[in-house]
Amino acid sequence: MSLILVGTDIRMTEMYKKVAVIGGGVIGGGWVARFLLSGRDVSVFDPHPQAEEIIGTIVERAANAYSKLFASPLLPKGRLHFAASLEEAVKDSDYIQESIPEQLGLKRNLYADIEKAARPDAIIGSSTSGFRPSELCQGMQHPERFFVAHPFNPVYLVPLVEVVPAAACKSITLDAVLAFLTLTGMKPLHVRKEVDAHIADRLLEAVWREALWLIKDGVATTAEIDDAIRYGFGLRWAQMGLFETYRIAGGQQGMRHFLKQFGPALQWPWSKLTDVPDLTEELIDQIADQSDKQSGRYTIRELEDIRDDNLVSILKALKQRNWGAGRIVASVDEKLGQSCAKPLTLSDIDLSAPLMLHSADIREEWADYNGHMTEHRYLQIFGDATDAFLAYIGMDQDYLAHGFSVFTVETHVRHLDEVKVGALVDIKTQLLGCDEKRLRLVHEMINRENETVVATSEHMLLHVNTKLSSACPFGEPLKDRLSNLSLGQATLSIPSFAGASIRPVSRAN
Repeated sequence: MSLILVGTDIRMTEMYKKVAVIGGGVIGGGWVARFLLSGRDVSVFDPHPQAEEIIGTIVERAANAYSKLFASPLLPKGRLHFAASLEEAVKDSDYIQESIPEQLGLKRNLYADIEKAARPDAIIGSSTSGFRPSELCQGMQHPERFFVAHPFNPVYLVPLVEVVPAAACKSITLDAVLAFLTLTGMKPLHVRKEVDAHIADRLLEAVWREALWLIKDGVATTAEIDDAIRYGFGLRWAQMGLFETYRIAGGQQGMRHFLKQFGPALQWPWSKLTDVPDLTEELIDQIADQSDKQSGRYTIRELEDIRDDNLVSILKALKQRNWGAGRIVASVDEKLGQSCAKPLTLSDIDLSAPLMLHSADIREEWADYNGHMTEHRYLQIFGDATDAFLAYIGMDQDYLAHGFSVFTVETHVRHLDEVKVGALVDIKTQLLGCDEKRLRLVHEMINRENETVVATSEHMLLHVNTKLSSACPFGEPLKDRLSNLSLGQATLSIPSFAGASIRPVSRAN
């Protein structure tokens, strides 16, 4: 390991390239995955007969998660070695992470064995969720290199790691540990004062104890308690935590007003956890001052906007997975779509005119570095317009449930004019033709403000039996509605751009 110290800044030329993990269970295996995927070589010791299989599965799952999480290419994965003994695992390691069961005597004995086999400059971290480092390092020859690094499952995805140095731990060691864990993609939280269960688990323990009482007293079931968290305050905690959330609840006057207004409720017998500190003026000042330092650079209105944008992003992600609160959003979205989709009959639409089925507001997050709508959002809007067309001709959830759908087999998009954030666009849709298995659509994207055509797209779609993964004829009601629409729109002229490809460009000499 080589460190260059520049004031308080640590720049790593090579930071803990060889890592040892002792214990390969859920936590240890998660550490292995995180270290490997950050490019570190990892040596593992775990005498469990299925350790290699268990860890291999975790690493594979982590690699799959990273491929979905990160847009940039991943670092080359480190080399994984399963050591036959503790001594073999730690002898050449820079960084050693212990993740064995929570038994104080067992851990202390392990540290003694590690110190006998490890290099004198190797540092040792414990994954303990409850023990204080001063308890763990008793009997160690070199406690100055010992610390707690408590992660959260799954270790390879959840970034928080609580770092609690032993009293003898050198500041340069602590700084290096914090820097190294940051390099692995984690958010190291330096716990400045030793306390049983550190910070996060003490908070979790309070919620856990109250949940057990709610079940015991017949107030709620496990499912109801989980729903209270994941459909409610859990969403807020995920993006703002506790104090910033309550700062907003205090309105324009912020945290101080919140404490004054709701502080007395702590004395009410709502909870089984009734041993609460008195909200003295000194404590109120301390909390309010810390809240100002944490969030004071934003107004309450700005925090509300940030909160709402974050919640939208979280809910959209959950919606994609049809999970938790995302199910509610998906259900509402489906109902909205059904309310917009009208049956196509000769009596309710002019079949000889293009269809106007979809509009879109150009959102701020859709802009690229030029301040214009980014390229893939055009295709998204055109895709939404195609979905609206399909819903209009009767391809609803019942139709899909019977194993029929359409696949897009060809697309051509033209970008004609810039579209800026805040613009409202309408999509004009024309059916160019169809046969028993195919349909051909063109869309025109029109800026409503000046009625300019800013983009066009052309799509060929193939009707398929999804159970057989093969093309098949349209079923009812799509077949009849497409036939009526095709006859009606046959009088429309075909746009000049339809069927065109990119013009050849001369090669530079």
